[in-house]
Formats: sequence, structure tokens, C-alpha cells
Amino acid sequence: MALYGIPVLVMKEGTRRTVGRDALRANIAAARALAEVLRTSLGPRGLDKMLVDSFGDVTVTNDGATIVKEMEVQHPAAKLLVEVAKAQDAEVGDGTTSAVVLAGTLLAKAEELLDQNIHPSIIIEGYTKAMKEALKALDEIAVKVNPKDKDVLRRIVNTTISSKYIGGDVISKKITEIAIDAALAVAEPKPDGTYDFRVDDVKIEKKKGGNVLDTQLVYGIVLDKEVVHPGMPRRVENAKIALLDAALEIEKPEITAKINITSPELIKAFLDKEAEMLKEMVDKIASVGANVVVCQKGIDEVAQHFLAKKGILAVRRAKRSDLEKLERATGGRIVSSVRDLKPEDLGYAALVEERRVGNDKMVFIEGCKNPKAVTILVRGASDMVMDEIERSIKDALNVLRNVMRSPKIVPGGGAVEIELAMRLREYAKKIGGKEQLAIEAFASALEEIPLILAETSGREPLDTLMKLRQLHSEGKKYAGVNAVTGEIIEDMAASNVIEPLLVKESMIKTAGEAAVTILKIDDVIAASPVKKEKEKEGKKEGEESKPPSFD
Repeated sequence: MALYGIPVLVMKEGTRRTVGRDALRANIAAARALAEVLRTSLGPRGLDKMLVDSFGDVTVTNDGATIVKEMEVQHPAAKLLVEVAKAQDAEVGDGTTSAVVLAGTLLAKAEELLDQNIHPSIIIEGYTKAMKEALKALDEIAVKVNPKDKDVLRRIVNTTISSKYIGGDVISKKITEIAIDAALAVAEPKPDGTYDFRVDDVKIEKKKGGNVLDTQLVYGIVLDKEVVHPGMPRRVENAKIALLDAALEIEKPEITAKINITSPELIKAFLDKEAEMLKEMVDKIASVGANVVVCQKGIDEVAQHFLAKKGILAVRRAKRSDLEKLERATGGRIVSSVRDLKPEDLGYAALVEERRVGNDKMVFIEGCKNPKAVTILVRGASDMVMDEIERSIKDALNVLRNVMRSPKIVPGGGAVEIELAMRLREYAKKIGGKEQLAIEAFASALEEIPLILAETSGREPLDTLMKLRQLHSEGKKYAGVNAVTGEIIEDMAASNVIEPLLVKESMIKTAGEAAVTILKIDDVIAASPVKKEKEKEGKKEGEESKPPSFD
């Protein structure tokens, strides 16, 4: 054949392809490297990471979700683990560090099995069976609780925020109480005994200055705005609030229009007509009984003057999300046209007041009868401290949402992982064959969590693991590690270290699925990067473009 021996180019020049076990090992190495970064930030004694972005902005945190979001990860397999963390954060808002660490450990154990010439398909099959069995056992271990019991909620939130940097017991107690009160205020009961609680209904407003202990819960909404006109009242009691999605301005025509004015009288008549139209708008607002106006769009200066004369407090250019929260807090209704405003559309608040917070003025709308949206006003000396407080509050709110949605809890401190590992080893014996090795590998990976907790608290990890295995084999299924002191506690629940079932379920699912996804990849085809014009100019003639590196 004439074509024999001529190379056939299927892919674009510069494309790099890694096949088979090499591709798999490269992907595992990248995923493990990311998990290794997060490993030391697990638990109450977890260490912080300082992340500096390309603009030089610094973030100091040990929150897993924040670390992976701020890191500029390049490797495609490591990006899969970043997606795992984001999925865990979006689904349950907690357990992100554990999910990434578990996924990395599952891949490390899988690599050991690959070295024994076990096919990836068998490992995947074993992992899938182990995951299903672990979730079944998890449900058996879980204990049902009352989602409105403040004592239970307090213990759960303490476990969650104990690993966050929020500056000591006094502050963490204050944050815990604020988060619980906010959640209980906005949670709505469902027929099955659970509660519908949306984290978005709790607005977190940050204002620099003061002390973290000045952080407060407002049973209503705080707007980072000031009253628009100096002649308006700064305080309105028994407020009837109009929520407007329309501008209190004369709208410009949609098509281009010209007005020919031939005499000075016409200018006056034109301006008088504008003022008359604005006065009609204000009269309409006053006629329905409103004494506070929150407007999403602008308010004309003439309209401001008329509102001030009527003694109406007005705020303009409020965010749409704030307007929706005000609707839920005050019981009002957002109206798109002033003409459509009716007395029943008005919301109610006991007090609307402009107050100075730090160097700025803010409008407090509080004392709502049955607020279904509340505000937590966070104070702090620096943006970094306030950001960390906000992350802690969000984690606390997420964990409260989880226990209200599924009112079951499991012990923390690695107790549940040791118990699941023990049960999986028993299950593996029944399965037998090479899959047994994969199930046992899954069990060993789960034990990594208590191992790290012992390690970060300065204890000997292997000794701790052996003692925990012994206690669990004696039937003490709540035995775990006190991550602050490193001591072994026989009943984590009695020591107030408990977590929602939903978080553990999600952690095992997301980590297991991520590990299986990476193990299924046996071919990485990477296109050559797009060359920039400047690089082309700077490159010497005849020099070959290098393919992307994933090492």
C-alpha cells in the first residue's frame, strides 16, 4: 500500500494524550495532592490556610469550601474534587473538608489495589457496594431528635463551629445563640413534623467597627441605606411600609422625543405638570396610609420634597433581594406601580429608624409581628474577622437547616466513621473475592477521619485508632476522639459532639461518587493551549509549542 508507514494525525498538533494506568495514576496523584492540602485543616484543632489571590488579596481560613474556591486549581482531576467540595457546600453547607479528604483517601487506597493488578472496574464495583452499605448502616446508627429542641440545636451548632476561628468561647456562644434564634424565627412547620428553613431568609449584614460581641440579631431587616431627604423623619413607630418596584420619577419616553418650547411660560407649565404628576404619586402613597416607602428604583428630588412634607420616611435603590426579604418580614407585597397600591399591600413594623452604625447610617426595620426573614448584623475590627464570622454563621445556619429538614443525628469525633468501617469489614467477608479488598479499602479510608483528628490534636494517630477499634468491637458505637485534647471518649453524644445525619450522608455520597468518577477515567486528551498574540511575537521562529503539563 502506498500509504503504509505514513503517520495519520487524528488530533490537533500539540495535543497531549495520556492513556491507561498512566492517566489514572496522574489523576489520582492530582486529587490526592488537593486532599493533602485540606487534610491539616480538619477538626477543631485544624490549622488555617493563608490564600493570596492574583490581586494580592489575602484570605485566612480553615473552611474547606472557601479554601478550594479561592485556590486556582489547574489540573482537571483536582478540579473534579473542587466540584465535590462545591456540591457538598451547596447541598448541606458543611463537611466539605471531610468530603475532599475522604475522596483523596479513597483514591490513595484504590492506587494500592491497582498495584496488586486489580482492575479499576472491580474497585468501582466494590466502592459502590460499600457506599450503599455505609449509607444503610448510617441510618441505623442515627438517632431521631426534636428539631425545635434548643438544647439539641445548641450541641449541634457547637460541634460545627468549634473548628472555626471565631475567637474563643464567649464569641462562639453568642454566635450559636444568634444562629439558633434566627433559624427558629424563620422556620416554618411542615405536615410531616419537619421544618422548612431557607438559609436565604436570614440576611447577614456586615459593618466594620465595634467588637465581634456587638453582633446582633434584628427581628426584621437592616438596610445599608440612609433616609433620602433631610426633612424626612428619622424614626417612625407603627410603620406601614409600601414596597415599590417602581421609580418615583417621571419616566422618559421609550422613543426619542423633542419638545419645541417657544416661550418661557411653556417651560414653567412643563415643570409644573411634572411636579403635579409626582405630587399625585405621593398623594396616592399617603392616601393608602403608608408612612414608610422602600423603593427599588430612584426617587425624584421633587418627590422627595413632597414625601418629606407628608412626614413619610423613604429609602431608595434598595436591592431586589432586600425587598423580597422585607415582603416576608413585614407581611407586605411588592407593588410594580404606584397606581396599583392598596392598603392591604402595606407591610407592618413596630419601628423604622435610621441609626448610625460605625461611620455609616443604616435603616433598621424591626419589631415585625411574625417575621419570616431576619437580619444578623455582624460587627468586627477588620474585614478578615467579619468574613470569618460570616462563614461561621452560614455553617451554623446550614447545619440547623439540615437537622430541621431531617431531624436525625449521629455522633461526631470520628465515632460514626469507625463504626461504619467495622460494619463494612463484616460486610466485605460476606461478599468475598476481589471486591472484598475494595470494600475493605473503603473501610480503611473512612478511618482516616478519626486518624486526622488525633493527629491535629497532637496525639499518636495509630494508638488512637487501635483503641477506638477495640471500643467499637466491644459495642461502644459512640466512642470517638475529643479533637481538642486528643483523648478518647466512650460516648461522643454525651459529650455534646453530634452532627446531623444529612451531613454524613452527603459526605459519603459525594466523596464516593468523586472517587468512582476519577477511577473510570483511563484516557486524558488535552488540547494545546490557545496561543496569545504577544506570545506568538515573542516566540522564536521554528520553536515548537509545548503541550499542557498536568504533573
